[in-house]
Amino acid sequence: MRILGIDPGFATIGFGLVDFRHGEPQLLRYGTVTTPPELDFSQRLVMIFNDMTELLQTLRPDAVAIEELFWGHNVTTGIGVSHGRGVILLTVAQAGIPIYEYTPMQVKQAVVGYGKAEKRQVMDMTRRLLHMDRVPRPDDAADALALALCHGRSRTSLLARAEQTQSGG
Repeated sequence: MRILGIDPGFATIGFGLVDFRHGEPQLLRYGTVTTPPELDFSQRLVMIFNDMTELLQTLRPDAVAIEELFWGHNVTTGIGVSHGRGVILLTVAQAGIPIYEYTPMQVKQAVVGYGKAEKRQVMDMTRRLLHMDRVPRPDDAADALALALCHGRSRTSLLARAEQTQSGG
């Protein structure tokens, strides 16, 4: 299963594509989609739509794992990220790709084994699980890879297997 992790935003969107075969993750590609700050906000959203459409067509994921938003102290930035996330969700839904949403705590639990892990711990475990020489950069791409790992590990958990068995899948 090819899982595309997406760390949503409007200035920088992280993406990471991981292939899971027999429960083992294999890194395929990662990077960022960026929008220039000098563009009007609505034009940046159009750019996100176009770039995400092209990314989905190029990478052809079987599923998309995206971070649920956590509202911190900067509400203004959070609103912009929410708009970008909405465009991303629309783009993925229109492409007919299943979407799975995870909180930061769920990602930490799946990748590190501890829901209150520090960001550096998540980044280091992402590096280790994907057999990378160094921590992926930028942080947005590393977060996206962690999201893909979270979905892959959650999908193969004993609970997920039990649910598939019960539903006949």
